[in-house]
Amino acid sequence: MKVLRFADLIAAGQVAGKRVFIRADLNVPQDDAGHITEDTRIRASVPCIRMALDAGAAVMVTSHLGRPTEGEFKPADSLAPVAARLSELLGCPVPLVANWVDGVTVAPGQVVLLENCRLNKGEKKNNEALARKMAALCDIFVHDAFGTAHRAEASTYGIAQYAGVACAGPLLSAEIDAVTQALAHPKRPLVAIVAGSKVSTKLTILQSLADKVDGLIVGGGIANTFMLAAGLKIGKSLAEPDLLDQAKAVIEAMKARGAAVPIPVDVVTAKTFSADATATVKAATDVADDDLILDIGPQTAATLAAQLMAAGTIVWNGPVGVFEFEAFSHGTEAIARAVAASPAFSIAGGGDTLAAIAKYGIEKDVGYISTGGGAFLEVLEGKTLPAFDILARRAAA
Repeated sequence: MKVLRFADLIAAGQVAGKRVFIRADLNVPQDDAGHITEDTRIRASVPCIRMALDAGAAVMVTSHLGRPTEGEFKPADSLAPVAARLSELLGCPVPLVANWVDGVTVAPGQVVLLENCRLNKGEKKNNEALARKMAALCDIFVHDAFGTAHRAEASTYGIAQYAGVACAGPLLSAEIDAVTQALAHPKRPLVAIVAGSKVSTKLTILQSLADKVDGLIVGGGIANTFMLAAGLKIGKSLAEPDLLDQAKAVIEAMKARGAAVPIPVDVVTAKTFSADATATVKAATDVADDDLILDIGPQTAATLAAQLMAAGTIVWNGPVGVFEFEAFSHGTEAIARAVAASPAFSIAGGGDTLAAIAKYGIEKDVGYISTGGGAFLEVLEGKTLPAFDILARRAAA
């Protein structure tokens, strides 16, 4: 995908003295007192801001935070805690500017944070008048928020239409490169891990990947539905019997290409869904009517780990069991450690996946960790994200 990159503009000396508007993803979790509890997204935004400052730009940064009502400011919706944390990370003051749509005062070498962009009326519906006002604030628009790349909003899409220059920041550029490497030009075999509670939420992903991948590992409630489709009993486990035909179609589509959806040969069951439930390893053919399947078994985990070790590219979305409960975490741990140890290029995304990566301390062993949940899933579905689309069209113009 051909897009203009902010790094290229800097290398060409086209940023000094310019007004640069950065759309970042600073949507961080906070406690009831408004204290930031996890600042990964803020830290991830710093390189782009630092690039712009070091290049001599007058820098404006904005982001959404939470789900505010447009036009109705509440203190809980404010980016004030983010401004304070950015000031610490950048080592310089980062003033917070409210009511900024009609004009912003910032000098070259300075940075300001523009208050929660979703407070602006028309933001979510990509209002043209609002987008044009945002574009008029800057010489260069930099999209660096992959987590919002699947949304066509005024601060993510409209401004990119009307700004004098529109480009991708380092975070967005890295996502484009990783997605291209994993899906557009993968080293084979390409193995995808798609897990979660419901087939219905990821059916289009499964159908899309069935045409692309050499191996499709399913886990969680999704695996239970596929086990049903393969004629196995799953007791009272979470599944979607009304989607058996779709699951069978995915299996057949893979089989027609000489690929496969591995069905678990052993599972870990319990009688109740609780952290202190007794875990029992059973053959997949021996699941009782009152059993809950909460993890894959050790034999299945070992087989899948070997498949991942032989892969050329791995795409990972979702844990394969209830890894929050220690007794049912071993399957996900085996998968995580195999991804980490595999020589394959790996890309992982989704909140639960990132939690598993953090739990097992393998961050440095995954080729690329995607910062976007919904955006990552839409890429796996084969969709063209609005942010990618408008930046590519601007680059081609």
